[in-house]
Amino acid sequence: MRDRVVVVSGPGRVELVEQDAAELTDGTFRVETLFSGVSAGTELSYVKGTNPYLNVTWNADLGLFQPGAASTPYPVTRLGYMQVGRVVESRTPAVAVGTVGAMTYGHRTGWVADAVAERFVPLPEDLDPLLGVYVAHMGPICANGVLHAAADLHGADVRSLGDGVRGRRVAVVGSGVVALLTALFAKRHGAASVVVLDPTPQRRAVAEALGLQTLDPEADDPAVVLKTRWAHGPGDRGADVVFQCRGQAWALQLALRLLRPQGTVVDLAFYQAGADAVRFGEEFHHNGLSLRCAQIGRVPRGLTPTWDRERLSAETIDLLRAYGDVIRKHLVSAVVPFEEAPTLLTDLAERRRQELQVVLTA
Repeated sequence: MRDRVVVVSGPGRVELVEQDAAELTDGTFRVETLFSGVSAGTELSYVKGTNPYLNVTWNADLGLFQPGAASTPYPVTRLGYMQVGRVVESRTPAVAVGTVGAMTYGHRTGWVADAVAERFVPLPEDLDPLLGVYVAHMGPICANGVLHAAADLHGADVRSLGDGVRGRRVAVVGSGVVALLTALFAKRHGAASVVVLDPTPQRRAVAEALGLQTLDPEADDPAVVLKTRWAHGPGDRGADVVFQCRGQAWALQLALRLLRPQGTVVDLAFYQAGADAVRFGEEFHHNGLSLRCAQIGRVPRGLTPTWDRERLSAETIDLLRAYGDVIRKHLVSAVVPFEEAPTLLTDLAERRRQELQVVLTA
């Protein structure tokens, strides 16, 4: 048996490669891919050649990038983390044949998984399996951002994702997939207001179709607009928390300007080009602001025992049950055959094609 795999062989070079499927052994199971979602930020960084893992060594023990051999050199053979597959063979009683579940094994038509070493999240029968692309990893990324806002207020005593947004004014900078799912999490968990800021009219239109308020940051100064609208007291205006979801310096600078004094930016963005335009001598300093990086590799300190990846996936399923119809209609912008993946990824990287969420069908 052979599987087709999406491989990035070099900058701008994407191909489909056939590989022999692994043999099934005790404790493993095989899935055939139904859907594979494209994560434009991370995946296109490999196609463009801008991902830091391609050029330097990541020292996991020290938590530092250092000169040396690339941690992930070309060819990149495991691209993507938004897969949904059906179990077709199993040699473990933990995973039954016929089960449809979410996984993170990359763009390929099939995979043999170790039931102990790899996550398999069974999807409920009442959930559109295409939306399962968000369950294993992308949804938890966004839920973890909201969890960081809760930890900012309550430390390790977080009981609900709503603890950081309930009754609060929330701004979200960017309107890609991470931004929109994060905004929906905030809305779902009781935020008093949620406003999405993005300069692209088409993306603001998607946010509005999802039931979210929007502002154009290139029109009237959005910091003035929101600080006029959101008053807490004398000299105390602006967002309680800002989720920064666009990996560009102007976006982080804007996020800082939107905050009330002593507010917090929860940053979910990936700054491939750095953030040289951010000015820490202005609002950041004078308003006593905080900046927290919410990266899916870790939940906030002290919350690991109670907020593991499985719980974040369960929160994602709850979100998809609430908003699945509008997410499927407005957020998923293209569903294309697996064979078109090389052309699709290179077109996206070269900006010949604009999509919000592409899902490959195997």
